[in-house]
Amino acid sequence: MKAVLQPGPVIVDVEGTRLNQAEYERLQHPLVGGVILFSRNYENPTQLYALTQQIRQARKAPLLIAVDHEGGRVQRFKTEGFTHLPAMQTLGEYWDKDPLKAMRAATEIAYVLASELRACGVDFTFAPVLDLDYGVSTVIGSRSFHRDPKVVTMLARAFIQGLSLAGMAACGKHFPGHGFVDADSHIAIPVDNRDLDSILTEDAIPYEWLSDMVLPAVMPAHVIYPKVDQKNAGFSSVWLQTILRQRLNYQGLIFSDDLTMEGASVAGDITKRATAALTAGCDMVLVCNRPDLADQLLSSLEPIANPMLSIRLKRLLPEKAFMTWDELQHHQRYQDARSFQAQIISA
Repeated sequence: MKAVLQPGPVIVDVEGTRLNQAEYERLQHPLVGGVILFSRNYENPTQLYALTQQIRQARKAPLLIAVDHEGGRVQRFKTEGFTHLPAMQTLGEYWDKDPLKAMRAATEIAYVLASELRACGVDFTFAPVLDLDYGVSTVIGSRSFHRDPKVVTMLARAFIQGLSLAGMAACGKHFPGHGFVDADSHIAIPVDNRDLDSILTEDAIPYEWLSDMVLPAVMPAHVIYPKVDQKNAGFSSVWLQTILRQRLNYQGLIFSDDLTMEGASVAGDITKRATAALTAGCDMVLVCNRPDLADQLLSSLEPIANPMLSIRLKRLLPEKAFMTWDELQHHQRYQDARSFQAQIISA
């Protein structure tokens, strides 16, 4: 019998709609703990399910198959039956008219999102965005629920409930908050000059109120807050350990944001970035769109002991099998949720 590998701290991606031999071998590396999928990996639900099964065959569980799938402009799969989901800002606008209806809509939309992913063999989505909408961030923008942290918290909680109804966990991002800065951390190094109290009494409130009982994973921002620490939040033990773990008592899993982003370049090469993130307090690190860098990291990273990784990751893995895509299309609860979210979009 083939031994079951324990999860490692590195999340990698794949290039196409099927695994190639190099990817098959990469997934068996002991430092790998997950795979993140993108639009390029999708043709239709049947193909996507076949790909996720290939991934599971390449490496026995536990392995997290994830995607950045929020709705709006960050939705990786949109064709061949996947529902076009609204941006979360739409829910904030409905909150201003009818808070209870907005909360129901958040749950219905998240249920549709999670059901479609799970029917294709995807375990997890990096959502919801908890950043506040200050009206200045080009990369956050309509991805944010609202400017008010209380509204963000309530809508996020309703959204997380919808994910949970389909057996999917949630990830809040980008701790402690990316909404106040204009620069896009994919292509720049954002700097937020506010002091700690300003951030904790505004942007970080959803993380404190939701905590790991509701929100089992968090992703920090590739943003530098120099009045708190000179390192960006994803590489900062001040943010991840002193503030998130100790002050806010958060015990869930911490993902780094993609280490190939420009905002991560301050830490050096890919190995230094991963080491900095893991040393600061991240449990897992993402390396996206650069298989060469993924292989470089896997060959050079010195493992950092983290006995909590398996425990925290287990909370993100679905506990039960889900219905097939065909079964989902005839599932009354799913049809009702799709109908309700369609009314919200057209209203």
